[in-house]
Amino acid sequence: MASKAKTNGVKHIENENKVHGWGPESWREKKVKQDVTYENQDQLKSVLNKLNRLPPLVTATEVQKLRQQLAEVAEGKCFLLQGGDCAELFDYCSQDPIESKLKVLLQMSLILVWGGRTSVVRIARMGGQYAKPRSKPTETINGVEYLAFRGDNVNGNDLSERQPDPQRLLQAYFHSSATINYVRALLASGFADLHNPEMWDIDAWALDHVRSPAVRLEYQHIVERLRDALDFMRTIGAEDDAKTNPSMASVDLFMSHEGLLLDYETQLTRKVGEKWYNLGAHFLWIGDRTRQLDGGHVEYFRGLENPIGIKVGPSMKPDELVELLDIIDPLCLPGKVTLISRYGHEAIGDHLPGHIRAVQCTNHKVVWCSDPMHGNTEMSSNGVKTRRFEHIMTELGKAFRIHKDCGSRLGGVHFELTGDRVTETIGGSMELSESDLLTNYQTFCDPRLNYEQSLDVAFMIAKYFAGQRSQLNM
Repeated sequence: MASKAKTNGVKHIENENKVHGWGPESWREKKVKQDVTYENQDQLKSVLNKLNRLPPLVTATEVQKLRQQLAEVAEGKCFLLQGGDCAELFDYCSQDPIESKLKVLLQMSLILVWGGRTSVVRIARMGGQYAKPRSKPTETINGVEYLAFRGDNVNGNDLSERQPDPQRLLQAYFHSSATINYVRALLASGFADLHNPEMWDIDAWALDHVRSPAVRLEYQHIVERLRDALDFMRTIGAEDDAKTNPSMASVDLFMSHEGLLLDYETQLTRKVGEKWYNLGAHFLWIGDRTRQLDGGHVEYFRGLENPIGIKVGPSMKPDELVELLDIIDPLCLPGKVTLISRYGHEAIGDHLPGHIRAVQCTNHKVVWCSDPMHGNTEMSSNGVKTRRFEHIMTELGKAFRIHKDCGSRLGGVHFELTGDRVTETIGGSMELSESDLLTNYQTFCDPRLNYEQSLDVAFMIAKYFAGQRSQLNM
C-alpha cells in the first residue's frame, strides 16, 4: 500500500513564522475549554500578579535536559516511565506520600532498566497536578445541583467549598514548590542511591502479596537476577564509583502536570534568552478535552520550549493528529512531542494503527507512550469508579504488539499510581476483588494502581523486554 508523501518543509516554515505571532497571553483570543469562572475578578487579578512575581519552580536548563532525554527516547535509545496521581490534593504535600510515590517510581524504573537493558527517563505526575477536567460543570447530589469539584487549585471537594477561589492558585504554587523542593532534597541526599538499604534492599521484596504461586515464582526469578546484578556491581567495585560518578548515587526525575488552567500557566511562563518556557513544570500535556486545533490550549502550548504531551484517544482523527503535530512541533524536533495514547482495551486495535500510520507519513519524530488507564475506567457494583488490572495490561500488551506490527516502537508508559496500599483497582497479583474496593478507597478522582500493582506492571514489562531479547523470539 503506497504511503502518503511526508510533510514538506514549506509548511514547516509557515508554521515557524506563526510562532513569532505568539505571546504568553495570545490564547485569550481563542475559545478556551474547561475554563474557570471566578466571581471576584479583582481578587483573581491580584493573585495572578502575585504569581507572576514569584520565582520559577524549575529551570530552563532542566527543561532542556528533559528535551534531550526525550529525543533519545524518540530515537529508541531510552524508555519513558511517567506516573503519579490522577489529581493531587494539597494534603498529598506531606513527607510520607511524597516519599512513597518517589520510591515506587524509582523501584519500577530499576526493574525496567534491568528488563530492557536501557536507560529510563522518569517523569512524575507530581508537584502541580492539582486540576482535573470535567465532562460537566455541575453535578447533582441528593437532588441538589452543585458546581463540580475541579481540583484543589480551583475549589474544594466539600460541598460547602465548591465556589472557585483564586487564592487556591497561590496555594497550588506553594504546595508545588514544597513538593518539588523535597524531591530535590531527597535525590540530593542519596534517596535513589543504589546502596541505600531502605530503597534497594532486594531481600525485603518478599512478594507475600502475590497470590498465584506461578506468578510469585516468575517475580522471584526477576528479583534474584536483580540481586545478582547488584551483587556483581559491588564485587567489581562499582559501589566505590558512587563517590565519583553521580549517576550511581542519584537519578533525574522530572515534574509534569496537565496544562489545564491557562491563567495559572501564563504567570509561570518566562522568557529565557529569546525563548519562552513554562517554568512551573518540566513537562506539560494537553488533555483529550482541550486539544481543539483552534482552541486556547493549543495556542498556548505552541509557543513553549517545553516538551509537550498530547493525549490521543478514539475521538482523534488521524488527519487531525497530523495538523496538531504541525502546530505544536512545526520543526519536527525529535522528542518535542510525546503522544500519550489512551483508547481502552477493546478500542485500541481500531484506532492506534491509523494514528501510527498517519504520523509515519510525516517528518515528526514523536515519543509514543501508552496510557492504558484512562480508557478502562468503569463503575463498580458498589458505586465507585474502578479499573481492572487485566484490562490495563491487555491494552498495554496490544500497544506493544501493534507498534511492532506497524514498524513503530512504543517508547514509554503512563500510569496513574500511588506508592500507598490503596484498594482502587481490581486484580493484580494481590487479586483484589470488587468487594475489596471499599477497604482503602482513597481517590477523589480516578482509581490508581497501588504499590503492589505498580510493581506488577514493571515486572510484566520487564518480562516482555526480556522475551524480546531472547533468541527464541528473534
